[in-house]
Amino acid sequence: MKEEVIVIGSGVGGLASAIRLAKLGNKVTVFEKNSFIGGKVHTREFNGYRYDMGPSVFTEPELIRELIALGIDQEPFEYHALTESFRYFFSDGTSHILPTGMEATMNVLVAEFNENPQKVHTYLNRLKKNYEVLKPVFIETTLHRFSHLFNKNLIPAILNIPRYGLLISMNGFSKRFFKHPKSIQLMNRFATYNGSDPFKTPGLLSIIGHLEFNEGIYFPKGGMVSITERLARAARSLGVTFELDTPVQSINVENGRVTGVYAADAFHPASIVVSNADAHFTYEQLMPQVKRPAKILRQELSSSAVVFYWGINKEFKNLGVHNIFFTEDYKGEFNAIFESKTLIEDPTIYIHISSKAEPTDAPSGCENWFVMVNAPINIGQDWAALVEQLRSNIINKLNRVLGVDVASYIETEYINDPLKLQQVYNGKGGSIYGNSSNSALAAFYRHSNHAPSVKGVYFAGVTVHPGGGIPLAINGAKIVERMVREDFNAKTI
Repeated sequence: MKEEVIVIGSGVGGLASAIRLAKLGNKVTVFEKNSFIGGKVHTREFNGYRYDMGPSVFTEPELIRELIALGIDQEPFEYHALTESFRYFFSDGTSHILPTGMEATMNVLVAEFNENPQKVHTYLNRLKKNYEVLKPVFIETTLHRFSHLFNKNLIPAILNIPRYGLLISMNGFSKRFFKHPKSIQLMNRFATYNGSDPFKTPGLLSIIGHLEFNEGIYFPKGGMVSITERLARAARSLGVTFELDTPVQSINVENGRVTGVYAADAFHPASIVVSNADAHFTYEQLMPQVKRPAKILRQELSSSAVVFYWGINKEFKNLGVHNIFFTEDYKGEFNAIFESKTLIEDPTIYIHISSKAEPTDAPSGCENWFVMVNAPINIGQDWAALVEQLRSNIINKLNRVLGVDVASYIETEYINDPLKLQQVYNGKGGSIYGNSSNSALAAFYRHSNHAPSVKGVYFAGVTVHPGGGIPLAINGAKIVERMVREDFNAKTI
């Protein structure tokens, strides 16, 4: 191939698309509105504390290795497996550490939550089986082209439908296997990995837990940002160029074909454009002249988040890399996020401390806390007041659980909220994953990886198929590469 390709946005999906399309021999340029590469997977430093600003859970490292292998730079990508997944803290004062691996996870759930070992084993195996049969037809393949969907893997996927939990919620699916409210809450939290409500999203999406429970969590050397740094290196080794601080103003379409984009008040020709931007933003702002898939874009949006980046001048031995402090009223929390569009007084808190795995991320004797609470999208709320109250509620809760005055140890602070997330990443309303999966078929009803009415326009990233998270965004890029090969009669890699 010798096409001019423009990729809009340098998030993981955009970088993966750039690598794959450059490997085909195309001239690829990535336009990025921000001054940094990586989208949500980037880093900032405040007074000696380094933070990964976005995703913090790393699974399926083989996907990163595969992409790097496509480039010329073959330096190994370094990471290590964590011995534990999460530490969980409950409102009754109890805490539990879940290890990684199926057997070890099962042993803790049985010993500490008095769960039935046979049912736990069945649940974990069910997640594994569901993931394995769905991966080749749902995660690695588009649902929007018959030639992709109909293959030898489709029959096992269809035969396994009764086992997915499509017709019940994730909460209902969890209750089939677990009896302890804490175990159920543990399983339900995976709905938040794509910004959804476990009391609405189908049990099918429990498969998200497979990677964490059965396969394990990893930590990349240098933090999560090393993922996008290495992908950018691989892209550059293939001739990809990056235009930073250069937002795309519009995508130009003539006679049903893309001809290029306007950026920096200049026209840049291209026969292929891949948008790694939010699908809503792409249609509404970049190509408003193109007919929108209205039904898809009208779906309920995913949740957003409020994140406090705190430099803590103390070490907490009872905390790990990944920590969850659960609310007592989980259902009420999701009702507030999706119905009332507000925050509850006792929120579930996630604290990621990368300095536990990478000591240089914080000064000696200190820790870098990434403190996140799931939040509603922006619909005009008074976020200054909401964030101020949330900060107080978080500190009060952590003081109670940890038995210290947390505020007295905060020596540096930065805050992200839905308004900032919307501004920096163009997510509609500050939503993190585009549409939520708060209905039985929503997971199958995300925007496709191509624009049906425009030849040459493709989509990658967390707001389109197959969904949110780094592994899914990478798989989406693989789908884009296959579509481009088909549409432009290119040879396979």
